[in-house]
Amino acid sequence: MDLRQLEIIRAIADTGSFTAAGEKLHVSQSAISRQILLLEEELGEAVFHRIGRRIRITPAGEALLQLSHRVFQDLQDTVTAIGEKQESLRGTLRLVGGMTVCLYVFPTLLSEVRRVHPHLDLKVTVGSTDRSIAMLRSGGGDLGLLTLPIDAADLVSVPVLEEELLVATYPTHPLAKKRQIVAADLNKQAFILFEAGSITRRLVDEFFTRERIEAEIVMETENVEIIKAMVRNGLGISIAPWQAVAADVRAKALFVSRITGHPLLRRTGWLYPKMSRLPRTVAEVLRVFETVRPRLAASAQAPKNL
Repeated sequence: MDLRQLEIIRAIADTGSFTAAGEKLHVSQSAISRQILLLEEELGEAVFHRIGRRIRITPAGEALLQLSHRVFQDLQDTVTAIGEKQESLRGTLRLVGGMTVCLYVFPTLLSEVRRVHPHLDLKVTVGSTDRSIAMLRSGGGDLGLLTLPIDAADLVSVPVLEEELLVATYPTHPLAKKRQIVAADLNKQAFILFEAGSITRRLVDEFFTRERIEAEIVMETENVEIIKAMVRNGLGISIAPWQAVAADVRAKALFVSRITGHPLLRRTGWLYPKMSRLPRTVAEVLRVFETVRPRLAASAQAPKNL
């Protein structure tokens, strides 16, 4: 069996006759008949039944017809992929993500994407989870990097990073003087937190409920830079990801600590619409991300000796 025979089967099924198949493929009817005969001898089974001038495909022929569809589609996809790799990646890629991702993940990623694909136009939109998902669904965004979990059956979700959430205070806060912080130490504290409804806030609220912590929420915002500024100026404490506060901790502008016995982790992942074949721009950004992923993962991990 060869590709030409599969092509002939498709032509016969499409046209309904050996003669018409020959005309479609620009060969004689006898050549078509000869190839089908050779194939049937090889299989030991009929591929088509001849009923007068009409033909009917057999179960064996139907199986080969389905095989031909798969084979020629794979060939087309392979040829397309090879051609794409030879061409410079162009076009526009629209990324969506939350504030922390846009501040601490996208710069590293997009710098590498720009180096590898200098002609790709990159656009970034900062937004809440709900807004980002809406953009992905409407076509306003191609690829999102968001806090998980997200329950969306029409979107593909791929976890890629995990980071630790830590208690952040100003350096002279009483909690900064304790060798260890336990859950009870957070009771009745004034908190500046991510806005209600965000997945990070939900993780924190679930922790508060589980440990029966009564927190005084004095401010809510999705902007992590605002949260840090308020904490630095003594307006409250927060629970924030390490990569967002690392520079402030090193500069001694903030103090962070783990909650003994209660590690708080949040996962970040790619989201994109389900489709039979990813656009090349999306696939390439995902590929480039994997090359910088170890560096990003390391920067998201807080030191063990906090």
